[in-house]
This record gives sequence, structure tokens and C-alpha cells, in this order.
Amino acid sequence: MATGRTHRPATRSRGIPEATVARLPLYLRALTALSERSVPTVSSEELAAAAGVNSAKLRKDFSYLGSYGTRGVGYDVEYLVYQISRELGLTQDWPVVIVGIGNLGAALANYGGFASRGFRVAALIDADPAMAGKPVAGIPVQHTDELEKIIKDNGVSIGVIATPAGAAQQVCDRLVAAGVTSILNFAPTVLSVPDGVDVRKVDLSIELQILAFHEQRKAGEETAAGDGARPAATPREESADQGPDGDVPAVMPA
Repeated sequence: MATGRTHRPATRSRGIPEATVARLPLYLRALTALSERSVPTVSSEELAAAAGVNSAKLRKDFSYLGSYGTRGVGYDVEYLVYQISRELGLTQDWPVVIVGIGNLGAALANYGGFASRGFRVAALIDADPAMAGKPVAGIPVQHTDELEKIIKDNGVSIGVIATPAGAAQQVCDRLVAAGVTSILNFAPTVLSVPDGVDVRKVDLSIELQILAFHEQRKAGEETAAGDGARPAATPREESADQGPDGDVPAVMPA
């Protein structure tokens, strides 16, 4: 059994806000790009621009990590990569199972970013007997009858649900009962989980609807401006519910 199953992120014990945690992967992505270009140091302004946040917010976020940079020099890129990776738990290998190997599940299985970010796709699982044994992204699909054994054998603590909405809760219940404590849900439904289980929901239709709202608002402002009226300014306020872009969560909470 992998030790990762009982490991809890250090961020909770250190009291790092969820909004800060949500931005850490953005900083890590920007820092990794700098590291690949052999850039040794970066200023808070440069890194904030690359991550899409303001520099004051970035400095506040890094203060929770105990990183304050050096005046006139900035932040050490390699050290920040290590520090954020450690804080996110990416210095160990996290086995992941994907349940539901339709178009979306297959696309996730083929995503090449898992391995480079500390995750390993341990198994692909689907309820269709005809899928059993078929390779997707070089991994043979296994039937849901084997779900509990797969999780136990691989020490899986993170599950990805990419099933139709009607099957998602049952799959979630089985994952949790088998020992999974973190779930990434792509199914268009809200999952019910017990305390101690974390769920992140990715709902593309909701994200598109939010974009439609902003498009409609921009169109209204342009019309008002064309009529000679001055569009009202929209205040931006800090919120614990804000996502990395400062507006709405990039991943909608369950």
C-alpha cells in the first residue's frame, strides 16, 4: 500500500488559503518555463505577469511559503520550482486512475503532462466489456469489476471520473470505499462525498456559460459607448473564492 494514501498536504497544517493553493500551479508552470530557458532569477513583477496575477498578490502568496526573494535580485527560479513542487506534493509519484474511457477519458489518458507534473496513470477503467484489454495511450483498459483490486494493488489515492453523469456518483462511492481520498470530476453532476475526501469539478459547460456572460456584458458596454453613454466601471474585489485569474475559479468547486 502506498504511503501517499495517508499523506495530507502540508498546506493545510500551515494554513495556506485555498485561493493561494489554486494559484501555485500557475506559478509553477511559469517557473518551469523559465527554468527550461536557464533563467536563474525572476522578479515578482515578471513572474506575476507570466502567471497572470498582480505582483502584490504573488508576494503575499509566496510569504505563506516563507519565500520573500532578495531585494534587487528577485526570486531564485530553481529553488521556487522545488519549493512549490514540495508544497503541492509533487516531489513524489502519485498514481492516478481514470474511470470512463470515452472520448474525454481517452483524451485525458493521452495527455502527456501527467508524468512531467508528478502523476502516473496507473490504470484506465471502463464499464464496457468490449473495451477490456484494448490499449489506450499504451495502457490496456480494465473493467470496472476490477476497480477495488486496481486501487489496492497500485496504492491509488487520486481518481479521475470521466463517466456520464448518471454513473458518476456510483463510481465515486466505489472509489471512496476503496480508499481514494481525492477525486477530479469531469462528469456534469455534483458528487456527494464524506468528510476527508476532496473533490475538484471541471465543468466545461459552466466555464463557457461564464464566458458567454462576459461576452454579453462587453457587447452591452460597446452599445452603450456607441450611444454616447459611459459604461460603468466594474469593481474588482479580493475574494477567497476567486480563481487564479482573479475573477472566477478556474476549476469550479463541487
